[in-house]
Amino acid sequence: MQLFNLKEVIYLTELKRSSIYKFMDEGHFPKSSSIGWRSVMWRLCDVDDLIALKIKARDSLI
Repeated sequence: MQLFNLKEVIYLTELKRSSIYKFMDEGHFPKSSSIGWRSVMWRLCDVDDLIALKIKARDSLI
């Protein structure tokens, strides 16, 4: 299992930090996992699944 930090998730999704946390609160983005006192990470497979879902939703509109 690969874990990504916030900088890597921002790079992959091209979302800003505030958008990621807003979407997490709304249930539209995978939840992060705490790995330390002030450190959180996301599972790569969760972020990949979200990206694939967004692409599938886009393709269904065409």
